[in-house]
Amino acid sequence: MKIAYSPCPNDTFVFHAWAHGLIPNAPKLDVTYADIDITNNLATQPNSLDILKISYAALPWALTEYALLPCGGALGRGCGPLILTKQKSDDPSVLSGRRVAVPSERSTAYLLFRLWATKNVPGGVGEIVVMPFHEIMPAVRDGKIDAGLVIHEARFTYGNYDLNMLQDLGNWWEKDTNLPIPLGAIIARRSLDLIKISEIIRSSVEYAWANPDVSADYILCHAQEMSIDVAQAHINLYVNEFTRNLGEEGYEAVFTLLSRAAKEGLVPSFDLDALRWDDRK
Repeated sequence: MKIAYSPCPNDTFVFHAWAHGLIPNAPKLDVTYADIDITNNLATQPNSLDILKISYAALPWALTEYALLPCGGALGRGCGPLILTKQKSDDPSVLSGRRVAVPSERSTAYLLFRLWATKNVPGGVGEIVVMPFHEIMPAVRDGKIDAGLVIHEARFTYGNYDLNMLQDLGNWWEKDTNLPIPLGAIIARRSLDLIKISEIIRSSVEYAWANPDVSADYILCHAQEMSIDVAQAHINLYVNEFTRNLGEEGYEAVFTLLSRAAKEGLVPSFDLDALRWDDRK
């Protein structure tokens, strides 16, 4: 079974047991490690991948061929994207007409940024530059861009680049909606046994929680110049009960994000019921 997910600690932690044959009766995985911008695009193009990790923001483009799985993804509180600048300021107007780097045009981070900027940046921002997320902070530090939208472990490391946090988009979202932030989703081809795949992923998550040290070498091997402490903080933040099961609150967060985005014309309109299949039976 072919799968694509990022080399980030939360994904390698979640899928370690399955990828290493530790889940009984689970099919063998052929893993592709890819940046979220790549997987977001793969989800809308002809390919042979059975399962992908993508941004929730990219779901409206993927739902024809793929179904959202109710487990394995990243959704939570206190884990939102950050807007970083070199200059110290908390005034959103400093972004007016400026160049901003984002990790993917179809990332949840960028979708949250657009929803926030519509209300807070007079006249709107200027040029949007897409670049791999690990290149964004150096680019802001070096003055190549005016601001950067960062995700993942950048929350813990941006101080190392002497950067200023202009806005925590997670805090903004949570205050505005009282809901967790839908970040990364796991999708699988609709032609597959979605119930079985979901059970395997839950088993992989539960194995990881029960045996946290077993996956350490795998996680650090794929993490990009990351200490064990940063990797563990990353896992603690992004792997939680929503990773085991989205539940009603998780689905409500996804519905709210995508319905707001569709209303603003930021994603295609689609049938929200298509986000849920027979996991409710």
